Amino acid sequence: MMSSPQVPTTTPFAKPGGGGLLLSAAPLAAAIGVFGMIFGAAAGLQMDVSLVLGMSLLIFSGTLQFATLGLIASGAGVAAVVLTALALNARHLVLGAVLRPRIEGSPLRRAVLAWFMLDESFGLAVASGRRASFVLLASGALFFIAWQLGTLLGVLGARLIAVEGLAAALFPVLFIGLTAITVRGREGILRVAMAAGLVIGISLLMPDLAAFAPIIAALVVALPGRVL
Repeated sequence: MMSSPQVPTTTPFAKPGGGGLLLSAAPLAAAIGVFGMIFGAAAGLQMDVSLVLGMSLLIFSGTLQFATLGLIASGAGVAAVVLTALALNARHLVLGAVLRPRIEGSPLRRAVLAWFMLDESFGLAVASGRRASFVLLASGALFFIAWQLGTLLGVLGARLIAVEGLAAALFPVLFIGLTAITVRGREGILRVAMAAGLVIGISLLMPDLAAFAPIIAALVVALPGRVL
């Protein structure tokens, strides 16, 4: 009797215990902490310290928090902030739909897990296969702590030019890293290499689009194999 073939797993998660998860999540948590410092420092110039910390605790979305900060600085009203929040968070409907078959338990349990669903924790959960629930919770909690600590350090005055440069460098690395942890086979390696090449090429040849380079690269390498 032939045994059913095993579903391939991403290398870090193949390690026993939590070491593989820590190995995969730690660099992402460090990058999230750096972005938290940048946000905390920038927000501390416009808001009360308690409001900045409360924002990170209750919203926990770097993209939305930076966008909200920009809207507040420009004098935008409540309606603009709400519409921006809806638009930026609409992607979570797609992310949740992808993870739903992998997540078991009651609606309350899934709702708790949804709180920790970031782009980074989503990528790790998808790569983990059957351990999606645990990975989503563990990595999401680690990222939550990193974001809060980063915000606190930023508010306390941790903003440095060197830190800003590091954040700019880490932004592309985050997206390419999310691609790399899901690599399975030669085609996956090719897609990661293409993503890195596109990010570097766009950043050098079209510096005005450097901030969008990781997103452009992600869209291109996500094309189906026949199109690519």
